[in-house]
Amino acid sequence: MSILPHEILAGSGEANIGQLDHTLVAAFLENIPDNVYFKDRRSNFIAVSASVVRSFGCQDAGEVIGKSDFDFFNERHARPAFEDEQRIMLTGRPIIGKLEKETWPDSRITWVITNKLPLRNDAGEIIGTFGMSKDVTESKRLEAALEKVQGELVEASRKAGMAEVATGVLHNVGNVLNSVNVSASLLATGLRNPRFGSLGQLAALLQQHRADLGAFLTTDPKGRRIPELVASLAASFAEEQARLLQEITSLQENVDHIKDVVTMQQSYATMVGTLEPLRAETLFSDAIRMNTAALARHDVRVVRDFRSAPLVYTERGKVLQILINLISNAKYACAEGPNAANKILTIGVAPTPDGSRVCLSVTDNGMGIAPENLGRIFNHGFTTRATGHGFGLHASANAAREMKGTLTARSAGRGQGATFTLELPIAPISVLATNIEKLQLSAG
Repeated sequence: MSILPHEILAGSGEANIGQLDHTLVAAFLENIPDNVYFKDRRSNFIAVSASVVRSFGCQDAGEVIGKSDFDFFNERHARPAFEDEQRIMLTGRPIIGKLEKETWPDSRITWVITNKLPLRNDAGEIIGTFGMSKDVTESKRLEAALEKVQGELVEASRKAGMAEVATGVLHNVGNVLNSVNVSASLLATGLRNPRFGSLGQLAALLQQHRADLGAFLTTDPKGRRIPELVASLAASFAEEQARLLQEITSLQENVDHIKDVVTMQQSYATMVGTLEPLRAETLFSDAIRMNTAALARHDVRVVRDFRSAPLVYTERGKVLQILINLISNAKYACAEGPNAANKILTIGVAPTPDGSRVCLSVTDNGMGIAPENLGRIFNHGFTTRATGHGFGLHASANAAREMKGTLTARSAGRGQGATFTLELPIAPISVLATNIEKLQLSAG
């Protein structure tokens, strides 16, 4: 693929570049993953990278050279880009790190981070522009997806009519959003600092020795190192691209997880105030899924101790909020406890001895609770964590009472871990019979 023209415009005339080491420059333009281009004063392409040829859907650079953005983009993109380049040539000031929306003739939309600089001849006169564009369309798509999820979150909260729903969802997705923020920050850093410094220095060096480029590349110590620099730049850009793609994959996975959490929370929110027979194991599984990211980040291992037990008769949403709060507290207790290398959280299901209730327990091997604090642990505003607010356990205990259940805590003392147990009434035979009838009718 030919990516260099036979001549590059210089000032008002044309300057032959026969001495230019075509192998060197062609290798750079052929292999760099980002779009690199050089334009004359009319903003027509005079040299392009192979990636530009591919992005324009062309077979050869000959189909690009001599044309302008107006031949490949919609007027809404081509016109501002043209005006930017004319402004650069007029003022000599470059444009660095600009986010551009590209609108193609077929209405396709892409996004790039663009850097544009003035192209000067040996006399220092501006004879055109050159630049580099990095495609960030996928990153923008994920950003839009995240905004959509956040919009759905607000809508779910509004429909539920309860401030608790919004607070609960935000708390549940907050841990995942931490990972999203890390990935977004790494992407932003990579996009805003795409290591263009060496490219600019290389371009300036080539411009400086344009008249004696052949001799400079073969005899001058700096010139002889340029092929090595080009290879290093190509490898660096390829490595940066791979790293950003990896972060995009991670970001997508976290966004998908947030969607799952929101969907689950919405299904629970629609059943506010409704009592129904439920399996304790299923409630626990949903609560663990809500906390998956946070537990993994804190290296907390979850152990399940589920014994055969009857269905409980309760409200989905309230139980889920209690379990999520207990699991979150246990996670922090493990992180601050004496077993940092072996943090274990055990969730258990078992019937009470008389069979009238089912116990849902959360046990950790963390920091434990001092004897003098056990009697105050459910008081409003009481907390042993520096960053805690003391509302979660108080609200959970109230919710348990509203469902005719109880929430209790026990601990052998500091450093001995703790167990919180939620007891809920089992589903009455009459309710189970009614539900079986409904299932039979729906099946028939």
